[in-house]
Amino acid sequence: MRSYPSRPAGLAVPAAALLLLLGAACPAVAADGKPDRDFTIEDPRITESSGLAASRLHPGIYWTHNDSDDGPYVFAVDSRTGKTVATITMRGVGEPRDVEGISIGPDGDIYVGDIGDNLDGSWSHVWIYRFPEPKNLRDATVTATQYDVKYADGARNAEALMVHPKTGRVYIASKNEDGGGLYEGPAKLTAGSTNTFRRVGEVPWVTDGAFSPDGGSLVLRSYFSARVYGFEDGRLGESRAVAAPFQRQAESVTYTADGSALMFGSEGARSGVVRVEVEGGGKPGSGQEQGKPSGSGSPAEGGAGAGRDQGEENGKGSMGLGAVIIVGVAALWFALKRKRGQG
Repeated sequence: MRSYPSRPAGLAVPAAALLLLLGAACPAVAADGKPDRDFTIEDPRITESSGLAASRLHPGIYWTHNDSDDGPYVFAVDSRTGKTVATITMRGVGEPRDVEGISIGPDGDIYVGDIGDNLDGSWSHVWIYRFPEPKNLRDATVTATQYDVKYADGARNAEALMVHPKTGRVYIASKNEDGGGLYEGPAKLTAGSTNTFRRVGEVPWVTDGAFSPDGGSLVLRSYFSARVYGFEDGRLGESRAVAAPFQRQAESVTYTADGSALMFGSEGARSGVVRVEVEGGGKPGSGQEQGKPSGSGSPAEGGAGAGRDQGEENGKGSMGLGAVIIVGVAALWFALKRKRGQG
């Protein structure tokens, strides 16, 4: 059972009241019977979904996991029903500390990032676990490979792990209130020795990220916004805002297997996953709109600077009481998380 420090009394009551209003302002999404559409994660065990990865073998299936203190488990969720169709237990790994990201490589392997560090540098290393995506969707125990990971410039907190779909190289985006870094792993991960990740780019506050299926774009999301970057030769290119939906605790994102849309997820019991259409392949500079929610999630403003006008345009009509409530809830939730020392 998870245990958390008690919440400050001064914040708990207004936060609870605002969360009640949030439920009225943003109805939960529901499955429509079609794959890769808005859906709600129905499994009562999944209360802290912190990563999403679209299956390469099973259309409409999304892999997810809880974060801290849940154990070596990964869940396959059917987007048509929101039901868990397989629970995978990893063996051959240590006790996971803070699992924050998941991605699938070009080899068909699932990579799980035990990369959270709630004290921003208290752990000398973090881990990546890897196992082949199961061909059959049923509960199973699999042997996973464990990789030790360190950063060339010192330990840090991170929530986003992305495997490039063409090169198989692993990237991690660190999380910091002043902005993070994009870290590139070695060309090939090695078990039994330290894998050093080196900083190759600057990124904003990031809670998750994902490569497009062709590897030409990288989307990074935060609690309030998302941006898609061009990606070439292992380096970030031009970026622009995506109309990410307002969510209670915005923690995950992935491309659909065909790259036609982004799927945005959130923590919480019966959390919703919202589809956002990506026109023009989602590549920056295509001259086309980069994101349009297809379901009930209201679009958030884009990040500051370049792309802000795009975000504001997508956000028209979402202001008013509902938006104010959502922003207030997000701010309070973020404050509470910092008080509680969560990633």
